[in-house]
Amino acid sequence: MEAHLIEWANLLVRWVHMIVGIAWIGASFYFVWLENNLNRANPREGLSGDLWAIHGGGIYHLEKYKLAPPKMPDNLHWFKWEAYSTWLSGVCLLTIVFYLNPTLYLIAPGSDLAPAAAIAIGIGSLVAGWFIYSTLCDSPLGKTPALLGAILFALIVLAAYLLSQVFSGRGAYLHVGAIIGTIMVGNVFRVIMPAQRALVKAIEENREPDSVLPAKGLLRSRHNNYFTLPVLFIMISNHFPSTYGSHYNWLILACIAGLAVIVRHYFNTRHEGNGMAWALPAGAVGMIALAFVTGPNFPSSDSAASAQPAKVEYQPLPETAIGGKTPAERAKEEAAKPAAAEAPAQAQASAAGSDAGFDKVHHVIQERCAVCHSAKPTSNMFSTAPAGVMFDTPQQIQQLAPRIQAQAVASQVMPLGNITQMTPEERKLVGDWIAKGAQVN
Repeated sequence: MEAHLIEWANLLVRWVHMIVGIAWIGASFYFVWLENNLNRANPREGLSGDLWAIHGGGIYHLEKYKLAPPKMPDNLHWFKWEAYSTWLSGVCLLTIVFYLNPTLYLIAPGSDLAPAAAIAIGIGSLVAGWFIYSTLCDSPLGKTPALLGAILFALIVLAAYLLSQVFSGRGAYLHVGAIIGTIMVGNVFRVIMPAQRALVKAIEENREPDSVLPAKGLLRSRHNNYFTLPVLFIMISNHFPSTYGSHYNWLILACIAGLAVIVRHYFNTRHEGNGMAWALPAGAVGMIALAFVTGPNFPSSDSAASAQPAKVEYQPLPETAIGGKTPAERAKEEAAKPAAAEAPAQAQASAAGSDAGFDKVHHVIQERCAVCHSAKPTSNMFSTAPAGVMFDTPQQIQQLAPRIQAQAVASQVMPLGNITQMTPEERKLVGDWIAKGAQVN
């Protein structure tokens, strides 16, 4: 029942996170578009521009004041809760997915990092990320936005690399996203909103507003705008193990984030001319190139796989990981079985040098994968098969062979946290069977 409740908590928090995230990022995109499309030719006195638009069967007239109207309106909408709700729901989701069971998703298989230490590193990275970023923005670098942006990008890439050394690929990616998200909401809470409050207060008191705070708010708002596409990619990255499961996952993330920033810059500046017309084709070519170099047949992929034995080493099972039994209890049961029952295990041990027959592959899949991926999982961590993937029949295994290849052989991100202790020899056995056509008879 506990696994069922956690699954539903995950669903509800993730749904809320997606809804409020859409509201926040949608507002950001809209106001950038609005600013770029204002008609600034001969504006009415006191205005910097206006815009006529039609949407949903109605015609709208929007005006932007140079500073403020002669009299502040009674109802002034503040865009803040979209950001706050997104961050709060994101922290809840981070806790449910990674911190409640860090050995499953957060800690890399084979790592001796203690769960408490892993959680401390995760939380510490969010705090450190904000303070480093804010310090740099308030330094003289804040007056050179291009140089500041390049340094910030390099630091985020460095964070991705360092986190990938201690966390699983998925854990590293999501924590980089959480660092960026914390920076974004920190900008709203600590800089943008105070600047807006100071502006409104100065107007209400009929005095000259301080020009420093709005300038800082504009810089931070611009950063938030460029952060959006990388964060959106990270939010969906857990569906694509060829990215976070790669030995060079940090570099793949850097490349995708860089392409996303270029594409965002194109949409931010396209009203100024065609100077960035190359951005979208370059982004498409870049993604195609990444798909090619992350493929299982690319030379660097093979060398990378052989260069990372630590990622396929198994760690001790959680005390009640499989069928509610501890490793000691399972070992006692195995020892009590007749000698004839040991044959599959012996065949499994010599899998690396044997022919990739389906009987042996089927045994490996049932022992290492079907404890979770089954109509009736024996693992107490799942009440239903994750993502609906089931390996109960030979036909299901054959049909899902490409996914097995991608996640258990190529990227080796499955089983999660290697809780079922799948060995490198078993991965090779399954990979050889798939390479020979994945026949089941």
